[in-house]
Amino acid sequence: MQAGWERENNVSQEMKLSKYSIGTGDRFAHQAKAQLQACVKALAEGVVVVPVWNKSNREHRIIGSEPASTRNAADRAVASMDWKQGYFCDADHITLDTVARYLDACDFYTIDVADSIGKPAAAEDVNAFVANHSALVGTIALNGTDKNFTITEQTLRVTAEKYLAAVKKAGEVYRVILAAKGAGNFVPEVSMDETDTAQSPVELLIILAAIAAEGIPVQTIAPKFSGRFNKGVDYVGDVAQFEREFALDIAAIDYAVEHFGLPKNLKLSVHSGSDKFSIYGAIHRTIQRLDAGVHLKTAGTTWLEELIGLAEAGGDGLALAKEIYAEAFAHREELCAPYATVIDIDVAELPAPESVAAWTSDQYTSALRNVRGAETYNSSLRQLLHVGFKVAAKMGPRYLALLEANEEIIARNVTENLFERHIAPVFLGRGI
Repeated sequence: MQAGWERENNVSQEMKLSKYSIGTGDRFAHQAKAQLQACVKALAEGVVVVPVWNKSNREHRIIGSEPASTRNAADRAVASMDWKQGYFCDADHITLDTVARYLDACDFYTIDVADSIGKPAAAEDVNAFVANHSALVGTIALNGTDKNFTITEQTLRVTAEKYLAAVKKAGEVYRVILAAKGAGNFVPEVSMDETDTAQSPVELLIILAAIAAEGIPVQTIAPKFSGRFNKGVDYVGDVAQFEREFALDIAAIDYAVEHFGLPKNLKLSVHSGSDKFSIYGAIHRTIQRLDAGVHLKTAGTTWLEELIGLAEAGGDGLALAKEIYAEAFAHREELCAPYATVIDIDVAELPAPESVAAWTSDQYTSALRNVRGAETYNSSLRQLLHVGFKVAAKMGPRYLALLEANEEIIARNVTENLFERHIAPVFLGRGI
């Protein structure tokens, strides 16, 4: 099987993302094997969870890496572990300005159009969309739910005015990738999560109609859900409301697949999905009840598990972990600024670096490791270190050498975190 490819059958030649998939970030390209081991453990329990290694342009710039490094790490891990399922490398949150550098290395493209949401679409485009989708006006019956959608022409028009420019932008990016890769040779995702306001299920349905009209064979869609999805910490919001909306979003996707000709494996993508323990039960129940797929994107937790592994190792590893915290604390405003909308750090809860310098391995790891109900866990410290990977990147070979020297203990933490805290509850229904 070629890297990343999962062929549906001899008739279909489309690259197809499996029903269940997990996005895994690997900031320093050292943990691909440990991450894949989590998927191997799921497979041993009878569930295929396909890994999608993702790394954004911003992360590549900070680390000083190229997309090929992510691809090479994934390929090596897959070969060494004889992984027979599909796997992918994601050009994460790419735009028209950044897509070119990913065309050789990637086969999954998260097309981010959040910045275009709310920008005015051409009046003729809006009018044409409303005229061409008049069948949506009225009451729409939804499979798998006792709710129906009621859409007025005004709703159709207002939603088009808000989102059509973003969908048109996604089409531009998609066609650049299409020209380079060829039809069916990559998985497109459209991301609208990094915006201020959550999309309602009705808006999602209309957005999907626009995506289909734009000719994008999207396989995953990443809306903004209600509640807070901060980096690397638990969900904050009404879990019952999330569960209702998640089910309605799936129903909207089912309708779009049936009526708009979108790919049958189209599914929701949950971005900033790391450590959203409170909603994992809701996600699992819903995908089981509705027989739906899901893509859970975790990303930066692997970098935190590297820190936990170094601290757990003691000696030079613990000393470096403390140094990284001190530097992150000293430069917290600079580090946090790019992530201001997806972190909530209480500076008063951040321990002084002088205090951390005296911590034992257990004190450091228990403050950083996100274990539900643990009294010593510090979510502000975790969020600061989550965005503080720039500190380690500046250390360069010094940091990487300690990763390699402590590979065994770090790999154990990486695998345990990804499998026990993410894959097992979401895809296996365990521990929720």
